[in-house]
Formats: sequence, structure tokens, C-alpha cells
Amino acid sequence: MTKYGRTTIRSFIGSNVLLCVLSVQVAFALAVVAGLHSLSGSTLQPPAGSSLLCSVAGGLIVVAVWSSIRGIRTHYKERDRNRSVSNLMETVSDTSGEWLWAVDAHENFSFSSRASSALLGYEPAELIGRPVSMVIDEDELAVARQAVADILGDTGSDWTGVPILYRHRTGAPVWMEVSGRSRPSRIGVRPCYEGSSRPLSAESAQLLKRRIRERIHSTVQDGMILTAFQPIYELSTGTITGVEALTRFPSDDGRSPDHWFSEAASVGLGGQLEFAALEAALRRTAKLPEHLYVALNLSPDTCLDPKLPALLKQPGLAADRMVLELTERLPVEDYAPLLSALDPLRQRGLRIAVDDAGSGFSSMRHILRLRPDIIKLDRSLVAGLDSNRAQWALGAAMVDFAQETGAQIVAEGIETLAELAAVTQLGMTSGQGYFLGRPSLHPADWEAWKEARIGGVL
Repeated sequence: MTKYGRTTIRSFIGSNVLLCVLSVQVAFALAVVAGLHSLSGSTLQPPAGSSLLCSVAGGLIVVAVWSSIRGIRTHYKERDRNRSVSNLMETVSDTSGEWLWAVDAHENFSFSSRASSALLGYEPAELIGRPVSMVIDEDELAVARQAVADILGDTGSDWTGVPILYRHRTGAPVWMEVSGRSRPSRIGVRPCYEGSSRPLSAESAQLLKRRIRERIHSTVQDGMILTAFQPIYELSTGTITGVEALTRFPSDDGRSPDHWFSEAASVGLGGQLEFAALEAALRRTAKLPEHLYVALNLSPDTCLDPKLPALLKQPGLAADRMVLELTERLPVEDYAPLLSALDPLRQRGLRIAVDDAGSGFSSMRHILRLRPDIIKLDRSLVAGLDSNRAQWALGAAMVDFAQETGAQIVAEGIETLAELAAVTQLGMTSGQGYFLGRPSLHPADWEAWKEARIGGVL
């Protein structure tokens, strides 16, 4: 309800309270008059002027009734007017393609206009109370926060025209121009935000996409894509049995690798960038110890590319040392083509891993359909596993599931000794995380992994 509407209602209530008081007074006066008239047969006579009093009382009743009716009519007129204004604002928002929103101090949506349905595939009721990360990836959110902070500075409260990459309900990237303002929060922790988002104009979108394409083409052609390897330990022996290849891009603005891949996908270069990153990783594997397997991150769409089988036939890396770790930037609509594309690779000895298991229903569906050789548990499940009974139960269930299906489990994101002890106690096959070993770009570190043991990091 608008401030104007609330003011009107308060005024209406106040007026009617006054009328009620007046009506009570009039009724009391009438009762007195009636009582006096009832004594007309006795020796007592009504006081002089009683007829005048009755006339005045009657007039007051008429005034009170007329005022009440008028107040009610005014109230309904104001209510209808406010409703019309609200509907008009929604109509303007919808027809202009502009989405109005508000976010509380915890970065949860507190308001969303109907335009969210057309732009992002979510009804307002689905967003309210949910985190902003529902429609903006965490790395994109970090970039957006920094862009807004740079504009606001120390004292500003408003910003306009910040391009932000949203994620549609289908997973498709959506570029929008965002304007808004910050306002103090009641809880005083962080400010709240309110504003609007609308699709980029055709001119702005073309300019932005051209810059993204130029940056990606320049990075690929100049051979500036780097590969870092992070060790994967077998928990039963404490030795390193594999590594994950992690792409690194030259960046001075804090953009994460996920941001680069998301931007590439938004301009139709997602597959090209993934292939360039894959080629860079395969070249670097020649300097790894020969007993280590290598997990290579690929999206399901890239796995469907007919060029992939030839690219994976590298003389320096045997097929049985390769693991295709499937990412899930976009949901898989049809698994039949993906399974058909992966089957020849699996027959050659390549293994399949599913990433981010335990992070949601979609990842579990991924596992059931793909029947991977390796299940990688998401950091969100591993974090605090040692002290959270619900997470412990879920971890134990995943171990039982893996044993039933013949898969191995890699616990990702191990960052404490307690987490390491917990995943080991649960019987998880392997572990990976900063506590065990950080990603490294240096061949000297890779060479040292020949003799590395978990005891060496405790």
C-alpha cells in the first residue's frame, strides 16, 4: 500500500471516530428530550426550548449521516485511485520491459514486479524472500558489487546504467542495464537496495558484445590462457593420484574464470573458449608426473562437438589418464545425445566425473542419468560436515550410493583438519581442497607431487 493510500485511510478513520463521538452525544441529547416529553402527562412540564433542542438534534443526525456517507464515498474513490495508479505503474513497467525490484540487507529480494516473469522466467512470488544469487551467479554478483561501489564512492547513493549478466531460469545468460539506489537498513548491517533492470538497448548490447568478443579472441590468439593443477589425494593411502586442470585468465579486474566462460557463452563463443582452455591444459600435462590422472572441465554442450574426440587423442596423455569433469552451467534438456557422444570416449578408457554433487536436485539427476565413474561432492556439503548431523547423513548416503553404483567419491573444498577427518571416517575415496593443496601454475610443484603424502600437510 502506498504512503498516499495509508494517509487517506488514517484520515478516513479519524473523521469517522469524530462522527461516532458526535452521534453518541446526539443520541444522549435525544434520550434526555424523550424522557422529558414522557413526563408531559405529569405535573412536570418539559423545559422551554425542548422543541428547538429536538430540531437541533435531528439536524445533527442528518449532518452526521451525510458526513459518514460522504467519507465512505471518498475512501472508496481514493482506494480505486490508488489501485489504478498501482496497476498503471505495473503496466508501464511491463510494457517498457523494465523490472522493478528491491533487495534487503541480506541480499534477499523483498519486492519484484511482474516483469521478472518475461525477463528471467521467475514469477515475483518465486523471487521474494530468495537470495539475489538465484538470478545472478556469485562471480557476476561480485563484479556487480564492485561496479556499483566504484560509482557510489564514499557518499553516493544512486547509480545508473551498470551492465550486469543475469541468469534466466533456463540457465541462459541475459544482459541487463541496472539502475538503483541504496538506502539505510533497519538492522544496520548492510544497506538495502531498490532499483530497476531492463534489457540493454540494441546499440549498447552490440557494443558490449563486440568488446567481449575482442577480449576473448585476443586472449585465445595470443596464447594467454594458463592452466593451474590442483592435487587430488587418495584418502586411504594419503598419496596424490590425480589433479584437476583449472583454467586461469589474465585479468586485472578480479574477473573469475567462471565469469569469462559466462561472458563467452553470452556472445556465442563458449565452445571456442572451452576448446582453447582444453588445448592449453593438454599441452601442460606433459610436465605432470606420469602416474596422475587429469580431470578436464567441459560443459555438456562442448561434449557434443564432433571435434572433441580428435582433440582428446593426445600422444602425451593416455586415455585412461583422462577424466572429463562435466560442468553444469546450463541444464541438460536431452541426455540421449550426450550419452551417445560420451559412450565412444568411455570405450577408449576415458572416465566421466560429475561436479557439484549434493548442491541440488539437478546435480543428482545428472548423476542418475550419466552414471559417472567419479562423483565430486560440492564444497557446500563438505563445509562443516564434521559438526552438522544432516550433512553427515547426506554424506553417508552419497558414500552408500557410490558403493552401490561402483563410483568413486572426491570430496571437494576440504579446508580444515576436522573436515578431512570427517570425509575419511565416512569412507570417501578421495579428497581435494586448500587444506590438502592449492592450485599451482609451477612445474616444480607438480614434480614434488610424486612423493607427496597427506601427512606432509598436517
